[in-house]
Amino acid sequence: MCHTRGEYPPPRQTEASTETTMPNARDNAINRIAREVLDLETLEARRMDSLDFHEHAVWSIKDALERAYEAGRKAAPPTRTTCPACDRDIEIRPL
Repeated sequence: MCHTRGEYPPPRQTEASTETTMPNARDNAINRIAREVLDLETLEARRMDSLDFHEHAVWSIKDALERAYEAGRKAAPPTRTTCPACDRDIEIRPL
């Protein structure tokens, strides 16, 4: 659902579960990209249009998305599978 000026999403609910370091690393990467590429101070809703709505050039948005994609790709764990040619167990890692 899109939000227009003056309409705010409900506050984000967080799960009270055992958190690993990955969500923190993910959030840190997202926040760093938002600061460095989009010049956003925070990604938290501050309930003020002048603070929550921003204009960005499409090339800045593209750069931010590419950096986020690369960060996710690099953080992906290696995959283990069986080689169809030699039937050995192999590990596939992101480039």
